[in-house]
Amino acid sequence: MEHVELAADDLLLRPWRDADAPAVRDALRDPAVAQWNPQGDGPIDDDVALLWVRRRGDWSAGDHASLAVTAAGDGKLLGSVSLHHIRHGDASIGYWTVPAARGRHVATRAVVRLTAWAFDVLRLHRIELCHAVANSASCRVADRAGYAAEGTLRESYQYGDGRRYDDHLHARLATDPQVLVPTVSR
Repeated sequence: MEHVELAADDLLLRPWRDADAPAVRDALRDPAVAQWNPQGDGPIDDDVALLWVRRRGDWSAGDHASLAVTAAGDGKLLGSVSLHHIRHGDASIGYWTVPAARGRHVATRAVVRLTAWAFDVLRLHRIELCHAVANSASCRVADRAGYAAEGTLRESYQYGDGRRYDDHLHARLATDPQVLVPTVSR
């Protein structure tokens, strides 16, 4: 699969670069990102962050498409959005944002844009979005991005605090109505 850059209003979704590693290190250390996007047991240092960026930047297997979510103007890292488990017309989507980007619909806009690309270009039919029931911010992103709630998966994933949480399952189909992206007041 070839890398892409996707514009979404004042956001640019672009391939990961080695130079993103310091910002990723800081983001992965954020308590909310660490809780809902655990990276293993060890500390998040420069080497871990560089490996994280390089793994997400390698799309050669065709099973994922991971993009840095940046400010279109200055290129500052605002978050991450990724399609995972791309197979047989299906995929899963995940995301996180840095603290400074929260409350600005960054995750919602990135999810909507990557979803549209996945349906249009990759010809996917179904994309699933799972989040811990306790992660209400992620539920709001799913709802705003047009991902219909489908159910609860009991104790389905072990999160950063080592506990298993129930997850909400949301999904979008290529045949679902197009989603209007929330605008940001400037």
